[in-house]
Amino acid sequence: MKNRIKVFRAMHDMTQEELANRIRVTRRTINSIERGKYNPSIEVAYKIAKTFGVTIEEVFCFEDDENEDAGQDDDPL
Repeated sequence: MKNRIKVFRAMHDMTQEELANRIRVTRRTINSIERGKYNPSIEVAYKIAKTFGVTIEEVFCFEDDENEDAGQDDDPL
């Protein structure tokens, strides 16, 4: 799953440690999520989005969603 956590952190001048402390996870967890090595729970995803004042969809997207956004359809007619 792709995400824009690093972008939102930069916009809010926030370190991984600061974000982690706000949502009560470890900095290592934030790092793993940012790098796409770990998919967060719904609760953690919600807390991240809420911290930045945006929706979950603005922070996270499944890689398949990118194909749909580009008008590509994996299901032939």
